[in-house]
Amino acid sequence: MPERVFDTETLGRIRLFEERTGARVKDCLEAEGKIVYLVEPGEIRKAVGPGGAIIDRLKDGFKRELQVVEYSDDEAALARNIFFAFGPRSVEISAKGNGRHATVTVDPAWKARAIGKAGKNLRIARAILLRHTTIDSVSVA
Repeated sequence: MPERVFDTETLGRIRLFEERTGARVKDCLEAEGKIVYLVEPGEIRKAVGPGGAIIDRLKDGFKRELQVVEYSDDEAALARNIFFAFGPRSVEISAKGNGRHATVTVDPAWKARAIGKAGKNLRIARAILLRHTTIDSVSVA
């Protein structure tokens, strides 16, 4: 994967996030009106805080919706982590055309929320996966 170059605003967001949470950030991107932080493996508890308290305070400070995802070098694990809030049951990665596709299976009761309004969560997942894996499309089953 190519090395990321962050603009000043993104660097400031990363610095603030790391200072407030103590968690190390691997990547930060804006997608679908959200600020998405990828934190290093094992750092998710620090980043979110007990009962989500830290992330809730940060949301208020940024006045934006935030999403925190634990990074993994394993593509299937990263896809699972992106959809963690929706109870992913499995991830299948397959060839699709000239690319690779991830199908994340979630509890049927959570499927609509996992997809998001007009596919918003799928677009966020795709943006993350495109930056960190060879997966170029994603769906929820």
